[in-house]
Order: sequence, then structure tokens, then C-alpha cells
Amino acid sequence: MPPGTSRAPSDQEFSDLVRTAWPSLYRTAYLLLGDHGQAEDLVQTALARTYARWGSVRDVAAAPAYARRVVVTTATTWFRRRGFRGETPTDVLPEQAGADGRVEERLDLVAALATLPRRQRAVVVLRFYEDLSVSETGAVLGISEGTVKSQTSHALDKLRAALPATLASLPTPSAPSTPEDSRA
Repeated sequence: MPPGTSRAPSDQEFSDLVRTAWPSLYRTAYLLLGDHGQAEDLVQTALARTYARWGSVRDVAAAPAYARRVVVTTATTWFRRRGFRGETPTDVLPEQAGADGRVEERLDLVAALATLPRRQRAVVVLRFYEDLSVSETGAVLGISEGTVKSQTSHALDKLRAALPATLASLPTPSAPSTPEDSRA
């Protein structure tokens, strides 16, 4: 296609987006909600909303980031409408313990994430699970980089207090975890 022209993406490109982005979107949704069924519902809702706007997408390469933002904003709407605040899931199915025995630690971390305020939870999920930079996290959430940093600091303090042994290896907010973070 000649430079300067654009076209609406195809249904095949949307199918490709769903296939490649689903694991990451689902992980984000699960960590935000703490429930497998609700996470699946959230991703399906977010992808339906993404598809409704699919004809206006001009850059297919940016579609995964757009879908991630829809997941986060839809989760925020659900928090407001459905009263997810402070909800801790109780119907977590037991997982098979791995050779390293870290399943319990993961479940403890998911439960601790569920106790964080929704913005702090979203910042932690995007920064540490989706490995987004400070600026990318701010763009997804529609907040400043300074707010991302302060929310990260507050969230990590709360998680360290709740899970001191599990989270001893987390970076301190004053020590950047990547060179990009030191510039941000």
C-alpha cells in the first residue's frame, strides 16, 4: 500500500489479534479481578468493544495496546458498577504444585493484589506483569508518569507489608528496574 494511504483492518487481522493477545489480556484481567471466570468475561467484553471500533483502527500494530487499554478501562467500569472494591475471591481452585512449590506464593500474591485500590492494582499489573514502562503505563491508564511512580511506590509498600517473604525481591521504587525508568 502506498505511503500516506490507510485502510480498515480485516476480520482476519482481528482474529490474529485475538489469538496473539488473548494470553496477555487474560493475565491482565485475572490479576485485576482475581477471578478466572470474571477475567474471561472481561476480556471477551473488551474484545467485543475493540471489534466494534475495529473499522476505525488505522495501525494494526497498535491494536494490542488499544485492546489492553480497553481491558483496563472496562475493569474500572466494572469496579464502579459491580462493587468489586476490596473483594477477595474465595473460590480459587487449587493448582498442582510445581517442582519449586511457588503456587502458594502466586495465590498469596493474587489475593494481596485484590486488596489494593483499583488504580494501584492496575499500575502493578501493567508495570510488573505486562512489563510496561512508566510512560506506557501512564498512557494506558490516562495518568501522568509521576502518578504512575507514586501509585507504584504505595502499592509495593502495601504488598511488601502483606507479603514480606514473597516480595523481598521486588525492586524499591527509588531504584529503577530498567535504564528507561531512570530517565522517566
